[in-house]
Amino acid sequence: MHFLKITTHTIIAFLSFAPLVFSATQPTSKHTFEGVWISSDEFANLAEINVFHRQLDRKRAAEIASAAKIKNRHVLFRKTFDLSAAPKSAKLFFSADDYAKIYINGEFAGQGPAAGYPSHYLYHEIDVSKFLKNGTNTIAVHSYYQGLINRVWVSGDNRHGFICDLVCDGEALLKTGSDWKYFHHGGFSEVGRVGYDTQFLERYDAGAPEVGFEREDFDDSNWKDAALSKSGYKLFPSPQETLEFETVFPSEIRRISKNRILVDFGAMYVGYFSMSASGSDGDLIELRYAQELNGDGSARYKLRANCNYREFFELSGGECDKLNQFDFKSFRYAEIILPESPSIKIDESSFRLIARHMPFKLAAKCRYRGDEKVKKIWDLCVRSIKYGVQEQIQDCMDREKGYYLGDGCYTTLTQCLLTNDYAPMRKLIDDFLRTSFINEGLVTCANCSFMQEIAEYPLMMFLLLPVLEEQSAADGEFIRERLGSLRKILDYYKSEYAQENGLLANLDKWCVVEWPANWRDGYDVDISEGKVCKTMHNVINAWYIGAIKSYNKTARKLGEPEYPGEAKLVEAFQNAFYDSQKKLFKDSVESSHSSFQANIFPWFMGLYPDEDCRKNIVELVRKNRMKKSMLYTTFPMLVSLRRDGEEQLLYELLTDDGAWLNMINEGATSTFEGWSKTSKWNTSLFHLLLTYGAVFMVEWDVGKTLDLRNTTAQKNN
Repeated sequence: MHFLKITTHTIIAFLSFAPLVFSATQPTSKHTFEGVWISSDEFANLAEINVFHRQLDRKRAAEIASAAKIKNRHVLFRKTFDLSAAPKSAKLFFSADDYAKIYINGEFAGQGPAAGYPSHYLYHEIDVSKFLKNGTNTIAVHSYYQGLINRVWVSGDNRHGFICDLVCDGEALLKTGSDWKYFHHGGFSEVGRVGYDTQFLERYDAGAPEVGFEREDFDDSNWKDAALSKSGYKLFPSPQETLEFETVFPSEIRRISKNRILVDFGAMYVGYFSMSASGSDGDLIELRYAQELNGDGSARYKLRANCNYREFFELSGGECDKLNQFDFKSFRYAEIILPESPSIKIDESSFRLIARHMPFKLAAKCRYRGDEKVKKIWDLCVRSIKYGVQEQIQDCMDREKGYYLGDGCYTTLTQCLLTNDYAPMRKLIDDFLRTSFINEGLVTCANCSFMQEIAEYPLMMFLLLPVLEEQSAADGEFIRERLGSLRKILDYYKSEYAQENGLLANLDKWCVVEWPANWRDGYDVDISEGKVCKTMHNVINAWYIGAIKSYNKTARKLGEPEYPGEAKLVEAFQNAFYDSQKKLFKDSVESSHSSFQANIFPWFMGLYPDEDCRKNIVELVRKNRMKKSMLYTTFPMLVSLRRDGEEQLLYELLTDDGAWLNMINEGATSTFEGWSKTSKWNTSLFHLLLTYGAVFMVEWDVGKTLDLRNTTAQKNN
């Protein structure tokens, strides 16, 4: 496999709420825009749709879905301007809703922004000096409004637009306004949707009049003047850098038959396929993308993750058409199916995969040096983080592309430990604290229009506090500024769900415990999504007390007041769930069943009453190994082993043939959503949660940092 690292300019042309504001170090400079938001006439005077609501408010969800009528709009903007001399320094500040790709003088300059809420919307800064010249210059923008209610963007809200300022040698020389031109791109049409309404599959017409709109000599004389948009956005500089791109060349090109070509890029990536072809006007090339192959060697384009990756490339009849894809996919293989046309010519040397990911520089070392088993797992986790992390942490790059809080806590912990850069962790905490305008107990997915609430996820975020506090004094100040907001989350759980003994019940947020359900070891509680769980049960209360313990451990180190009631809650937990006969924990106050999960989480949170109980739980782990834990139980189990000095058992579980090594034996080049391709009915083969295997391989004592035993300091608890 061959890689060519490239800068963005060498990529071909396909490519009303109060904000919660905290201080933070910003890679993007603070900038006050002179430009205004521009859009098309279609969007300019639309009434905005408030897409935010509680998950169980099904009536409001239905109203929003029926109101969101505009979908899949590709809107182009252009502006020509003159420079008396090429600037020494040129910065473009920009934002877009939902998204935009920017070209200057025909060359790709950048794209963005990372998703956000209108009350805290991000803008980016990119250096465009190398694109500008003396004389006439052209900036062209391909903006996109998806219009779906999903986990990717805050879309379906009738908001669309683009804003930018071009600052050359310190002077604002260009800004968006009604003097820009716009037109709808007719070259993109829908051929289906994938995942949970995650994205539109594309049919690209290379003969559309708008093709080549980014070129300097493109004729836009029939385009309309841009409309001014009623934005209402509150703009903030992005706390992270923009995406990096790599061109990946095929490791193998194989003719399956006369009209079918299979391209293998050697490993899984996230990005766009690129190719060139010629033929008669209207000739249609079918493109199938896959993460694995079928038994006959063809691309399995019907993914396990329930995505049907089948798209089309319509030729113009010209000498050389280039495929343009706007949205990204995760794939390794591309299968090209040619029409029965005598004029079709395919340039196999043009096959490329343009991979996209956030900047990544490995700074950590594996503590198991020389161990080949561990090295395989380490390499898998590191590679998955490098090529999987996008503008925000996504759980998977196919079915959902969702910025999930629970998954994100583990993934960003892994990312930060591997890079020694904790900006992504600070961003995640801030992004989810800002979701409090939807629900004071936060929501599951941030920066999107899909409303979901999983009860454990906000509580998982508290585990990041001891990690950040440990890093530097600056991170201590970051946490100190946010303690009030974090405390409000605990107050919400207490006021809404706490019963007479202080423990939680009657939750209108879904408790996932472990996922999928068949990995819960028969957890004896009805925790079906979409209904109120009235039962007082073990795991959610373990997480609740663990969040308070994490808060208090960090607050003490910062010299700040603790959250009250910790000791009483520990006592209430043991009284409610501990079986003194078995010396193990029960699933709920209504059951005598003692599942694996009902013991791993109390062990991790330091809720066990004595050494006999701890030893019994360790023996449960020794007996069951990796057979009863997967996405959410495995991490606390491994942390507890590290904390308790069970290094041999920890090593055995990390290198168990049924876990990470099984992924590798099944051909994984990125971490799966489970130990095997068949772990779930809809397994994503590029899912970042289980990259946390690397957390236990770095030279950092996770067991010490996340030791939640004996954290109570207040005597009046």
